[in-house]
Parts: sequence; structure tokens; C-alpha cells
Amino acid sequence: MIKVLKPGFYSTIQDVGRFGFQDYGVPYSGVMDAYAASVANMLVGNNKNAAVLEMTMVGPTLQFKNETNICLSGADMSPMLNEHPIVNNKALRVPENAVLSFGKLTSGFRVYLSVAGGFETEKIMQSRSMFKGVTDRYVISKGEELPVQNHIKAPFDHNAAIRFNNKYLDSNVIDVFKGPEFEKLSEDQQRFLFAQEFSVSKDHNRMAYQLEQVVENNIEPIITSLVLPGTVQLTPAGKLIILMRDCQTTGGYPRMLQLKESAMNVMAQKFTGNKIRFKLI
Repeated sequence: MIKVLKPGFYSTIQDVGRFGFQDYGVPYSGVMDAYAASVANMLVGNNKNAAVLEMTMVGPTLQFKNETNICLSGADMSPMLNEHPIVNNKALRVPENAVLSFGKLTSGFRVYLSVAGGFETEKIMQSRSMFKGVTDRYVISKGEELPVQNHIKAPFDHNAAIRFNNKYLDSNVIDVFKGPEFEKLSEDQQRFLFAQEFSVSKDHNRMAYQLEQVVENNIEPIITSLVLPGTVQLTPAGKLIILMRDCQTTGGYPRMLQLKESAMNVMAQKFTGNKIRFKLI
């Protein structure tokens, strides 16, 4: 078990997502930054679908009730184990009753904690990903005990590490494809989309990121149609909304762009005021 001493700002259990239930209106959910989560899992010997703890902006304080192996990957939140600094992207053996805590956020926005064997919270619709209305809880809470395997035979005799490509944490380039309604834009509007630098507004979460700058919009709303994580919608007011992992399954706003999967990882590490540019591929 891992006891939650402090929950942090917004910490949730996530795996790769909930698939096959979108026709019932159930979002995919899953880790916002799939690359960082996969690195964390790989370094402790888990498969890529093992559940991890996704932590946003301010990390929690956690006490490990049993010895295990852990790894952190993604944003740098100045992690400490028993008040001694540790680093991301390095597998570590954690002794019984050790306390993991976090300090200042220095890069990125979301960090992932893997434990050997993965978190063993309840599976609902073939996934452990927390989502309000689907799982009993949608964030971890103070005093909660998160289930993990009690007896882990260490898969390594020394600390394992990997060269992590962290350039994407600071990248402002968002690779996109044309969306279904892209051709309804005028040539001037299309040029504006790729020439303009956009700012992330204060309205951003696991469901969607709204951008500050306005795109002139005279396009009629569409019949409610399929949307996916990474779909970029254009509202009647001219605001761009980038749908993220917890997004709805259908929408009536024109779908201008679709993020490349790797661009989802870049976007997941952005927060209020960060700048991005769309790059058509």
C-alpha cells in the first residue's frame, strides 16, 4: 500500500485508457503524456498499460508501506525521497515507510510515478483510469491508501536509468493534420492558423485546452459528429479548443485540426500562458 499524506493539486490514477465504450458516451481518459508514462513503466519492468499516478503542477506526499521499486518521468517537480533529492527517469528501490515528496515545478506540468507491478485500483470498463462519473473517485485524497503489490522481487541489482528525450517538455511546436472541416476555412484563415502564436488560456484541464487568440469564424456549426483526443475545434466566438484525454465523444463545433499522437504529449506539459504554434504535417 501507498498512503496519501498530501494529495497534491490534481493527482489521478491512469493507465493507457478506456477503449470500446465511446458509443456509450464514455471518454477514453488515460495518461495525458503517454511517452513519460511509458518510460516510467519500462524502467521498473512494467508493461505499458500498468496504471501509474499522474501528478499535475503540485506533487503529493506519499508514504510507502512496503519496499518496492519506483520511477518518475515527465515534468520536474524537484522530487525527494526521505527529504533527499532524487531524479526523474531512474528506477529506484524504495524502503518500507519511505516518504516521497515534491518541491518546486521547474519544467513541464505533469509527472508520472510508476511502481513495480503497477497500481492495483479497481478496474472499471477494462481500465483503472479515474474519471468522474465512471470511477468512485476522480482524484486521490488525503489519508487514502493506494493498493500496490506487497512483495516485489527487484528486477534489477542496481539503479536503472535511461536517456530521456526531454526536449518536448519545452517545445512549442504542435504537429497537426487537417481536420474534417479544415477546407471550410478561407486561405487567409488557414494561413493565420499556422502563422499565429497561440497562448494557453486559464481554461485548461484533462478535458480540453482553450487558447486565447481568436480566429475569425463564419463557418456554420456542423451536425454533432465524432471527436477524439487531439481534435481542435473552432467555436462560434472564434476560440480554438484542443480536446484532451477526458474529452467528450461527440461535438458540434467544426473540427479544424487533429493533433499527432506525439503532439498530445507536448500539449499535456503546457499550462496557462505557455505559447504554442501549429505545424501542419
